[in-house]
Amino acid sequence: MTSLRKSPNLRLAIVLLAAGEGSRMGSVPKALLQKNGKTLLEGFCTAVKALHPVEFIVITGFHAAPIEQELSRLAKLMDLSITIIHNQNASSGQASSVRLALESLGNSFDVVAMCLSDQPQIGEDQLITLLNQFADRELHQDVVMPMVGAQRGNPTLFSKKAIEEMLEIPGMVCRLFMDKNPNRIKTFHSDNDAYILDVDTDADIQKLGVTRT
Repeated sequence: MTSLRKSPNLRLAIVLLAAGEGSRMGSVPKALLQKNGKTLLEGFCTAVKALHPVEFIVITGFHAAPIEQELSRLAKLMDLSITIIHNQNASSGQASSVRLALESLGNSFDVVAMCLSDQPQIGEDQLITLLNQFADRELHQDVVMPMVGAQRGNPTLFSKKAIEEMLEIPGMVCRLFMDKNPNRIKTFHSDNDAYILDVDTDADIQKLGVTRT
């Protein structure tokens, strides 16, 4: 297992976006899909627990009730602190969830990992790899973005400075910030498909060995 260097004293906040409808799969709570007998949420929370973040926020929207029930179960099971925030405007798209997450963050972090709830192969090792990339970034770089081939991946990491700048501009969100500041992105080129594999269709379920609950 990859080891996280301790020298940067990196205080990590983790945001998990779990507000989507899963419309391309017929309205399915993708965070509750199962892999190896566990929900994708449980797999992700296992990784979160190991990383000891200063803050862990989950944004819910569509399917809030069953997702929040599972989060409550996992919080008790793992003795894990989870801040659950419901996006009342989830139907307006992912950007509204991202903005809500940014506005909900505390002030005690150095870096935020923006994560998606439908990436079954993202775990502790993938997050640690990104954190090490962040620790080694240049001074002007405030974003670490994985890229596999020509495809952008997730999770993406943002410095506290970047988050503070976004919050100063109404409606500014992570993707727009990146588009406006390409010179501040550290692109991490990787051959690890985990960063680009997500569950959007029934074909993805078959390909990734995921099952419906």
